[in-house]
Amino acid sequence: MNKDRRTIDQLRSQRWYDSPDMRGFAHRQRTQQMGLRREEFMSKPVVGILNTWSDMSPCHAHLRDRAEAVKRAVWAAGGFPVELPAMSLGEVMVKPTTMLYRNFLAMEAEELLRSHPLDGVVLLGGCDKTTPGLLMGAISMDIPAIFCPAGPMLNGKWKGKTLGAGTHTRKYWDELRSGNITQDEWVDLESRMTRSNGTCNTMGTASTMTSIVDAMGLTLPGASSIPAADSGHVRMASACGARIVEMIWENLRPSDILTRDSFLNGARCYMAMGGSTNAAVHLIALARRANVELTLDDLDAVARETPVLANIFPSGEYLMEDFFYAGGLPALLKRIAGHLALDARSISGKTLGEWLEPAECYDDDVIRPLSNPVTPGTALAVLRGNLAPDGAVIKASAANP
Repeated sequence: MNKDRRTIDQLRSQRWYDSPDMRGFAHRQRTQQMGLRREEFMSKPVVGILNTWSDMSPCHAHLRDRAEAVKRAVWAAGGFPVELPAMSLGEVMVKPTTMLYRNFLAMEAEELLRSHPLDGVVLLGGCDKTTPGLLMGAISMDIPAIFCPAGPMLNGKWKGKTLGAGTHTRKYWDELRSGNITQDEWVDLESRMTRSNGTCNTMGTASTMTSIVDAMGLTLPGASSIPAADSGHVRMASACGARIVEMIWENLRPSDILTRDSFLNGARCYMAMGGSTNAAVHLIALARRANVELTLDDLDAVARETPVLANIFPSGEYLMEDFFYAGGLPALLKRIAGHLALDARSISGKTLGEWLEPAECYDDDVIRPLSNPVTPGTALAVLRGNLAPDGAVIKASAANP
């Protein structure tokens, strides 16, 4: 047992389940109104599950089921789970762009956590702006929190070709307009390109952000690489439920994890993955919530020092399902371990170095060694000029049309 473990009296939710006043009575009364026996919730840590599931978000279509996996593990660990819906930002369905709503989700997440008597939280999300939005709110609230990533979809297949979501859509739209494919082939592509629930399977903003927060220690180790449709993803969600109860007793909060070193670890992961330019905006926003200094100049410097090793479209040839089978994020981070702060803490209770120790790479073409990077250039570059005096980030590593 951790000597710093909290007592029941130190839990935030203590104010309602043991309080003798009228508010405590009302909280217990309304909880029982939902069919729960008093014995089921009294003197247990209350775990919030912020769920961004929506029928308009195929990236998150499975998160109803994942919430149930989290709940059963929380109950088994001696906690009391409560699920709260949060704004769902399905990238393709929301118009004109989800970037407009990231801060709305951040505010909603923070206020959900601040206004309810919760001791800790599991954050369910993964689509582009959902990861930073949920985490910005959780960082500001600073109660024990685990991010449970939605996971990438399975590889798309069409006429013997492996296809990714998003980028290949644009490619084949051009092919249709050029007369290189027929209207019937275009319709057939609709059902072939996205074969399962989950986030985009290319190295877009979704997998970039979930990988970054994984490297920063805010997920269970390697959680970001597990495909949404894999049974291991359900087990990972369950493990999040078990771990958050332990974190509540340990009072392990985002402020205990997030340092400049952890953000620089995230930045190095970002560059080695050949990640999305949008992530620069989100990573700096997360750092500001954590009161950590991080600038575009820092990202530019890290990019110049870090080769692109993840051979994932659009910088490379493969997709996230292939990356998972090649060893996933732990294998990639182990390749750049000499550039990482290995003593950085994680929500697992282990340091980054400790959880990378058993990692192995099973395919040197999908996750390249340092001696054979995907591209000779960097993942991104920061440009300045009269049009962007404060700096603009451009993708510098895209190798495929």
